[in-house]
Amino acid sequence: MEREQGIGMSGKLVLVINGPNMNMLGKRPTDIYGTETYDDLKAMIESFALDNGLEVEFYQSNSEGGIIDRIQLLNYNGLIINPGAYTHYSYAIRDALEIAKVPKVEVHLTNILARESFREKSVTAPSCDGVISGLGTFGYILALEYIKKKFEDGTNDEKVVRV
Repeated sequence: MEREQGIGMSGKLVLVINGPNMNMLGKRPTDIYGTETYDDLKAMIESFALDNGLEVEFYQSNSEGGIIDRIQLLNYNGLIINPGAYTHYSYAIRDALEIAKVPKVEVHLTNILARESFREKSVTAPSCDGVISGLGTFGYILALEYIKKKFEDGTNDEKVVRV
């Protein structure tokens, strides 16, 4: 069933998009990405959402076009995105994110500023309310906290919210 933007079953549907290679968590270098699997990540997010009256829907794709198509459905109330490597060069994903007028947070498991120089720039971040980087899977929980606060405040236009 498709939902129109701003509707969701509870009006609190958060779409969690994960880009390339996130489906391989647990198999990627554990010294960089940790030992949790993608299923572990989803279970942690679902548990937090359930405890906090939020709905979550997951979308993972290794394809830039698939990510753009999913963003453009506009059938969610909040968005968390880890664009993976697309973070650094996908102006197309950035443009799609600009269309979604919902609270949006970019999340990275690793600290992109402490890695290779090509990873230091995010072209997608300016289309999001904020970025959480380097806090592992906990970054997703912080992003959910932010979006929950936006839902409680009934605002989508402020860039800073105290949580």
